[in-house]
Amino acid sequence: MTSDLFESASTGSWQEAGAPEVGYQPLAARLRPQSLADYAGQAHILALGKPLRQAIDTHQLHSMIFWGPPGVGKTTLARIAAGHAQAHFIQLSAVLSGVKDIREAITQARQHKLNKQDTVLFVDEVHRFNKSQQDAFLPYVEDGTFIFIGATTENPSFELNNALLSRARVYKLRPLEPAEIESVLGRGIGALGDGVSADDGCLGLIAAQADGDARRALNLLELAADLAEEGRITANTLEEVLQASLRRFDKGGDLFYDQISALHKAVRGSAPDAAVYWFCRMLDGGCDPLYVARRVVRMATEDIGNADPRALTLALEAWQVQERLGSPEGELAIAQAIIYLACAAKSNAVYTAYNAARSEVAQGMSEEVPLHLRNAPTTLMKAMDHGTGYRYAHDEPEAFAAGENYFPEALQDRQYYFPMDRGLEQKIQEKLKYLRERDKTSTILRYK
Repeated sequence: MTSDLFESASTGSWQEAGAPEVGYQPLAARLRPQSLADYAGQAHILALGKPLRQAIDTHQLHSMIFWGPPGVGKTTLARIAAGHAQAHFIQLSAVLSGVKDIREAITQARQHKLNKQDTVLFVDEVHRFNKSQQDAFLPYVEDGTFIFIGATTENPSFELNNALLSRARVYKLRPLEPAEIESVLGRGIGALGDGVSADDGCLGLIAAQADGDARRALNLLELAADLAEEGRITANTLEEVLQASLRRFDKGGDLFYDQISALHKAVRGSAPDAAVYWFCRMLDGGCDPLYVARRVVRMATEDIGNADPRALTLALEAWQVQERLGSPEGELAIAQAIIYLACAAKSNAVYTAYNAARSEVAQGMSEEVPLHLRNAPTTLMKAMDHGTGYRYAHDEPEAFAAGENYFPEALQDRQYYFPMDRGLEQKIQEKLKYLRERDKTSTILRYK
């Protein structure tokens, strides 16, 4: 890799690639790969013949978005790509930078353009920029002032402007495999010096705990080395280092919604083991149990409904247990509800009926209430025939007024609710079928 000048436009500091560092640097920074040969993981986009690999190898970079969890090498890959293309590299952080920094970066890129050198403008956490800030890049991407590379941990479809997405190719970076992280940790041990060693299995344990994040793995290794007696990292050392370690889980990001989606779908799919696994994953990541409890109530109504009405009661009771008792009793009650819901008979008939009725109401006319269904609390209303002809169901055989219409006249005989032939809804289906047959018979007799 050539020796380039890397500039941070937000700080104004310059660093020559490959130059010796002054002062302390975290192990992860010291081990940042300088070439693809040292880069770990992402074979799905960097293997020979893949489009991104070809673009880097042939020095024909295009604007792109790197989407992936923390610590998988988004920034490093951008630096390597710029280095291969012998391009000037400017890095901005959307957390720290503003419009002024963007303007300074554009000015620098134009200066390098005059010297016939391309510029790669790398924006970390690009999803933190608002719409107007993202739009500010568009003219300069269009006219080739710089090659834009953005990095984000969030789904670009939701967090980035369509205009920016249309001008950049999205590459999804995956969490590193434990074996890939263990290889990085092997380099880390070497970088820590001859006095540091790790017992068999220790690097594998760190790799597993790092949860696909190489930077996190190296930080854990460095901490373990600091705590190790005589430089020897043992299982006891790691027990102290890892005891407070949490899995990767972003309470407001994609992982949050992906995991609650997996939990919901496991319940819907009658897979109790998978459902309780995802529940524990969310707890392990720091999710508020009350959030899960609320979602479990939703599952009880959306996916089970009247097939087993006890599901809603159990879900509400689990929510109350969590509110009243807290941990760990509350989580156990939620787990009980989740497993019950997963095993219960399934029906989305209530959910479907509700949505169908809402759609008809939203799109339809404001239909009049039929006279026989109107309230008649005053003499005037009675004189206007409010309530006239209403049949009191309790006075009818089987407490059912066969043939009576409870819809607006224009919507008579609409049906939204179609019970499933599962669980209690099977009995409901049989009863409604019987009552509808009585309605038909009553109507036929009425018109004879």
